[in-house]
Amino acid sequence: MIDNLNHILIRIENACKKAHRDPKEVRLLMATKTVSADHIKLAINHNQRLIGENKVQEIKEKYEALKSIKHEKHFIGHLQTNKVKELIRYDVDCIQSLDRLKLAYKLQNRLDYEDKTMDAYLQFNTSYENSKFGMNPENAISFAKEIQQLDRINIKGLMTIGLFSAKAEKVRACFKLLNQIQTQLFDHGHSVHDLSMGMSGDLEITIEEGSTMVRVGTAIFGKREYPDSYYWNEDQ
Repeated sequence: MIDNLNHILIRIENACKKAHRDPKEVRLLMATKTVSADHIKLAINHNQRLIGENKVQEIKEKYEALKSIKHEKHFIGHLQTNKVKELIRYDVDCIQSLDRLKLAYKLQNRLDYEDKTMDAYLQFNTSYENSKFGMNPENAISFAKEIQQLDRINIKGLMTIGLFSAKAEKVRACFKLLNQIQTQLFDHGHSVHDLSMGMSGDLEITIEEGSTMVRVGTAIFGKREYPDSYYWNEDQ
């Protein structure tokens, strides 16, 4: 596992050099769905402290084993509104999948009740696939404007899941679009500095297109029992 992790770190560094970027600008988020707490601890001890979980149940199951170890935990799966209360309970630092106003309002209300704040990324469906979650890119400005009114939610960045395709330019178009959304939001006074986009199969492309965070799981921890679609859907 550590060899795999080092290989990903080298790929990120090489991609940054090729894109004339500082490798320190790009963070690795380890997608730890189905990964045991013991394996997560090994990665954290290898100086990689950022993890991402797709399911509230898994966060709950690993919480006690990981709570004493310094790390940063993001939620990267599709979140149902009825799971908000439980998610906040387990010290999640950031929700990367804020994709609709209903969820934002529920999150705001719960955070207000508990007198907490939370960082969030706005998720956009830049591939326009029905199978993917995310706000329509054409609604980016109005969506960000509404979220900005919610004082318990700190918008830190944008997130997308690229097209799963062997055609590199079609994949690249998804990430170019997220970059364009970021520029639009900047022009309208919204400071969204981070772009969470890219996985093991396309991280070089996303770094070229401005990604500041790549999400890698299987290439570090090995293949999982179920397909990715299972883990992205909190309904399962």
